[in-house]
Amino acid sequence: MALTRPQLVARAAYALRGNDQGRLHVAAPNLYPHMWSWDAAFVAIGLARLSTLRALDELETLFAAQWRTGLVPHIVFTDGDAPYEPGPKRWTCRELCADAPSGASTSGLIQPPVHGVAVRRILDAARSAPAAERREVVERIRALWPSLLAWHRYLAAYRDADGLGQLMIYHGWESGMDNSPRWDAPYAAVLPGAEFVPFRRADLNALGLTGGAPSQRPTDAEYAKYQWLIQELRQVRYDDSRARDSLSFRVADVFAAAIFVAANEELATVADELGLPGADELIGYADRFRHGVLATTDERGFAADLDLRAGTVLRTETIAGFAPLLSGGLDPARQAALLAELTSPRWCGHPALQYAVPPTTSPLAVEFDPVRYWRGPQWPPMTWLLIWGLERSGEQEAALAIREAAIDQLADGLFAEYYDPFTSAPLGARPQSWSAAVALDLLAR
Repeated sequence: MALTRPQLVARAAYALRGNDQGRLHVAAPNLYPHMWSWDAAFVAIGLARLSTLRALDELETLFAAQWRTGLVPHIVFTDGDAPYEPGPKRWTCRELCADAPSGASTSGLIQPPVHGVAVRRILDAARSAPAAERREVVERIRALWPSLLAWHRYLAAYRDADGLGQLMIYHGWESGMDNSPRWDAPYAAVLPGAEFVPFRRADLNALGLTGGAPSQRPTDAEYAKYQWLIQELRQVRYDDSRARDSLSFRVADVFAAAIFVAANEELATVADELGLPGADELIGYADRFRHGVLATTDERGFAADLDLRAGTVLRTETIAGFAPLLSGGLDPARQAALLAELTSPRWCGHPALQYAVPPTTSPLAVEFDPVRYWRGPQWPPMTWLLIWGLERSGEQEAALAIREAAIDQLADGLFAEYYDPFTSAPLGARPQSWSAAVALDLLAR
């Protein structure tokens, strides 16, 4: 039974409270019992609608685990022995790399840089807060600013060493879209060696998916490749200069690059408003990476990833193709064509969709799977990003239509990790913190 909108707001706030560990939210208590980087950014976006100060707690906790290079790790591990594989003992970041933080245990990978967007949303939300709260928000953003700049400088310097506006990732996990068809070709070249250290998957037991090959998750063969890439990173001691020349997986992620464009522009407005340094630098990064995104587009304005190891273009019918809606910069004709693609039967206009929100892979693509993780299901944060991108692109009518459909999908109040596009059956972990956070923000708007 669908909840009313006031009921949905209350349920989303309750779900977040249940995943709250004090100064961080675990992504999901059973499957993901730690803090994930871009999850934390979305959680902060949702929390800004409830408490700007608690939203800042989330970002401050994440950035307290920042590496000396500026890298923001994709996982910050909570205290205790919560089961998750790979855990800190497999990463051994502190033991291998002097740049890793000496306090928190972290992974050695990144995730898409949504954090600047969250900072902008928190500052906007503080406008209606009492004066004392507004002052505290401003001072805490000022204190966080050097860390935010260091994060963006890391991405611009270490993940785009050639200055072409192509955001290099070392692992599909860094895209956030682990087993997307985007990465099928690059992963084919990842071959675990004889020294591969065996592992035990924790995700299947956490979801009660035992026996055979569970249909909702990546396969064992895919997980072996994921774990092998961690071993390769350990072998180079998490040194970016060695990693970008030697790893088996080196890809330019067009969707993360588009998010980086938007995050730079959002932070530049914060810098201007608060009199902070770096606004011109941030706009320069935005321009550079926007050029990189647009350089991959076809006649529809649909973008592509690049396999930097093989020197090939990766054209897949996945949600990443809509990256220019986030980065901006398309000429009016191709923006219209890209919007037409998004609303066509290949995507949100497919007649079998329960709700007209974008699947992660086109239902007409041969790789489409309605229930397997990033190969077809609908993910609320990805829906949020495209709604926001449409708003940034001036496509308000299309944004509103998808926003209404997204709220209707979330009205089950379960806040699942992802949803079957045809039945809207909730899949994966629940309640997922970022799904609840997305609901709060969409409802507030």
